[in-house]
Amino acid sequence: MKTREITDLDLPELLPYSQLSERQLLHYKEPELGLFVAESPNVIKRALEAGYVPVSFLMEKTQCQGVMAEVLAGYPDIPVYTSGKDVLETITGYSMTRGVLCLMQRNPLPDAEELCRRMHRIAVLEDVMNPTNVGAIFRSAAALGVEAVLLTRGCSDPLYRRSARVSMGTVFQVPWAWLDTDDWVSQLHSCGFLTAAMALCEKSLPLDDPILNEIAQLAVVLGTEGDGLKSSTIAQCDYTVRIPMSNGVDSLNVAAASAVAFWQLCRSGTRFSG
Repeated sequence: MKTREITDLDLPELLPYSQLSERQLLHYKEPELGLFVAESPNVIKRALEAGYVPVSFLMEKTQCQGVMAEVLAGYPDIPVYTSGKDVLETITGYSMTRGVLCLMQRNPLPDAEELCRRMHRIAVLEDVMNPTNVGAIFRSAAALGVEAVLLTRGCSDPLYRRSARVSMGTVFQVPWAWLDTDDWVSQLHSCGFLTAAMALCEKSLPLDDPILNEIAQLAVVLGTEGDGLKSSTIAQCDYTVRIPMSNGVDSLNVAAASAVAFWQLCRSGTRFSG
């Protein structure tokens, strides 16, 4: 391993960790694909297994053993910077239980239309801006049978560090793509999908309505925190679907709602796959 112990963050090689924002990393190598920082051994392992290429590692000295020793052995030519816990806390702003960061190159993303043509159950996120919610939705998608996630450009990037960490690295397992047209509902229709908007409307279907289980290709559409889906999006979707509530609670956080919706709507999707 090319290991180098550091005591501060002034090295030019460490600027992506210490001084560049995630948006700056995204555009760092334009017109080539940008960079991102993955955090924690499990997230880093899943990114590497998905084919992402490391640029460098930055970790506490104690983390060079065990799980990460096996990871590093597979990348003997990649620089490894080691530091004390206080240096990493300066970067992240909090105490890390497993102090490991990895700067990685981004991979090309698939075309949204080509990606979803092969699927039966997908999720669409419209302007979900909170990276924690994006990460949690990806984790639910991976666990509950969603085959792909499409995002409007108003969403937080799934590869932002917090999103990837909250997702437990599933952002590297579930295929995803950006939607680059405002008329994306029509685009999904052209691919054979019916669309189910998760929204609180008077004429909405309950989540367990049997008609939803008979749909071969279904896109579950989720909206931003607080305001939910745009009224124009709801109007374009084939169905409006609600989660029945009790005790005067009117709605769930979008991440919690996604888990409930995915569990109910993706069970039937297995009948159409294969």
